[in-house]
Amino acid sequence: MSDRILGLVALLMAGAMTIAAWGYAAPVEYEPVGPRAFPLVLALLMALCGAWLMARPGTEALAGTRFARGRQLSRIMLCAGSVVAYAVLFQAFGFIIATALMGVPVGRFFGGTWRQCALTGIGLGIALYVLFDRLLDVVLPLGLLKPLAAQWGM
Repeated sequence: MSDRILGLVALLMAGAMTIAAWGYAAPVEYEPVGPRAFPLVLALLMALCGAWLMARPGTEALAGTRFARGRQLSRIMLCAGSVVAYAVLFQAFGFIIATALMGVPVGRFFGGTWRQCALTGIGLGIALYVLFDRLLDVVLPLGLLKPLAAQWGM
């Protein structure tokens, strides 16, 4: 049952994000996509994940036990903490490193191995950076990688 509640909360949050981001506009049109693209893509992904949580067959047998509820709550709190840490580290560490660092604990919460989570986090950080910064012209911070990028002429 808690999966369905989390799915509903995710859907509601995705709707709120969509409403909030819909009015985003740059004062000067310097990006072809504009500032609303990233939050709208995130809202879409959140809505899809929320719908999946609501529709998938749950693990109801363990959901009622006190141990399972405490374990789920701690995982949710750690996942939320990872997202807050991501927001704090985003500017200083840069998009690629912050995304890679957030991918590891979140992947572990969902049962991935350390290797899978590290490789996926790094790949996701690089792929999303290339997609948004290079292809869609949405400026993302490089943070700690800025000296490397300057050395490579990027």
